[in-house]
Amino acid sequence: MYNVLLIGNGAREHALAEAIMKSAHRPRLFSFMRANNPGIASISEKVLIGTYDDLAAINAFARECRIDFAIIGPEDPLNNGVVDSLKGIGIPSVGPTKSLARLETSKSFTRNLLKKYGIPGNPKFEVFTSMKGIEKFLDELDGIVVKPDGLTGGKGVMVQGDHFETKEEALAYCEKVLREHPCVIIDEKLEGEEYSLQCLCDGKTVVATPPVQDHKRRFVDDKGPNTGGMGSYSCEDHSLPFMDQRDVAEGLMITQKVAEAIYKETGEYYKGIMYGGFIVTKSGVKLLEYNARFGDPEAMNTLPLLKTDFVDVCRAVIEGSLDRMNIECEKKASVCKYIVPKGYGLPKDHPYAQSPSAKIEVGDVGDARLYYASVDKREDGLYMSASRAIGVVGIADNLDEAEKIAEKAVSAIKGHVDHRPDIGTKPLIEQRIRHMQQVRK
Repeated sequence: MYNVLLIGNGAREHALAEAIMKSAHRPRLFSFMRANNPGIASISEKVLIGTYDDLAAINAFARECRIDFAIIGPEDPLNNGVVDSLKGIGIPSVGPTKSLARLETSKSFTRNLLKKYGIPGNPKFEVFTSMKGIEKFLDELDGIVVKPDGLTGGKGVMVQGDHFETKEEALAYCEKVLREHPCVIIDEKLEGEEYSLQCLCDGKTVVATPPVQDHKRRFVDDKGPNTGGMGSYSCEDHSLPFMDQRDVAEGLMITQKVAEAIYKETGEYYKGIMYGGFIVTKSGVKLLEYNARFGDPEAMNTLPLLKTDFVDVCRAVIEGSLDRMNIECEKKASVCKYIVPKGYGLPKDHPYAQSPSAKIEVGDVGDARLYYASVDKREDGLYMSASRAIGVVGIADNLDEAEKIAEKAVSAIKGHVDHRPDIGTKPLIEQRIRHMQQVRK
């Protein structure tokens, strides 16, 4: 029996908690959360609410609970060095040290790593510490993407055509970034379809889970502002309709080479999740960015499909024995649709932004799985915050059935809520296929 510490309080962590508790080892779950997640709390032996920068409190809680190993959900604790801190008191983690978490926390680190070790996948890019040379580089690009170096909560990346139109606007944003960050990264804008590949890594071996496509846009047909993610889907053949297995293999190959390069660069093995955001283009698969943890919502697509005991997987990541494991996922499709407040992701003056009530009621959701995100369970019911509330997941033998399960469940959740009904549907999938056919031509 293992005592497992879970750090995090979102829907991703709820999916992690469920995967842990399905283990045949009958583990005991202890959870350190920034806010109380009722789904995680209901299956935890003990919960502590605190901040992710309070490493002393996390260490004390881990000692008190006699923790065998920890699983780190979000990026903030990784950036704060929680893995290093727990390692200092003899507790290993599924998650990289602060230095190796630069894979996510420093976009310049990752771009330069691929460049130094000749790893394919980089777009045309440059890193700048001042405005010198930026205008000249912008003139060389057909489309521009501007990224601050560091964590920005998913809101720092600006793309020409989406967030700005002209080179002058790009220069103004670069100036703003350099006032707040040590450097700015400028990428060429790529045309294609994006996919997420979440990989398990013990430092030497990298194992891919099924690819997922996330939907960032707030409204149907990919309209409106970008969000943390309105939902996602995966397919029963462990590919996606607009790509083939070669595209999956290319993303995995890049990740394997990055894991090797990290060890060569730092002398330290990366133990945790390497989640690559890739884009399939006419010239092959390109890397958009890496995250040093599972995705949210993508974790809700893949973790429920895992047939291999998740505690055994975690131990193999920590012990460096992934090469001796046969990690299997069910050949099923999954569709995740996020229930959000109507005002989620919208400017304050938008008519939806004024929510009359944050209370929601959950009826009969049938065969769907619910993963709580930013909700508060009170005596008189369940309340939302201003963020994403519940991840609703349908799992079935094919995408059409999985989408129907998720959509039926969504209709059973009442309140001042919204979601994207088009995620996982045939018309949107066919739109992605046509787009990719045009790109490849």
